[in-house]
Amino acid sequence: QVQVVESGGGSVQAGGSLTLSCAASGYCPRVAWFRQAPGKEREAVAAVFSDGSTYYADSVKGRFTISQDIAKNTVTLQMSSLKPEDTAMYYCAADFRTFWGGATWYTASSYPAWGQGTQVTVSS
Repeated sequence: QVQVVESGGGSVQAGGSLTLSCAASGYCPRVAWFRQAPGKEREAVAAVFSDGSTYYADSVKGRFTISQDIAKNTVTLQMSSLKPEDTAMYYCAADFRTFWGGATWYTASSYPAWGQGTQVTVSS
């Protein structure tokens, strides 16, 4: 079982930037970021696959950028033009399996390995 650890959360004013990092203990062909705000459902934010494909939620397109360093088993989420509605606990989720099958990038059950989360707070 691969372990994943997030880092980089914090507090920032609206319009500011933050960078989150996800470090995995092994190779993961697919890694995603999810977030959950108090009282809301967990939602997919972005994902990156080993073939270079990237996926974004409509709410973050143009503001967030996901990237990977395969050699270091790390994934970075660069967040800019942050808004108060981006405030949430952000989770890194990874799939270390070879076979992807019919899973979708935005479905939480597609990723068997999860981190503990890192808090992002954006003030207005």
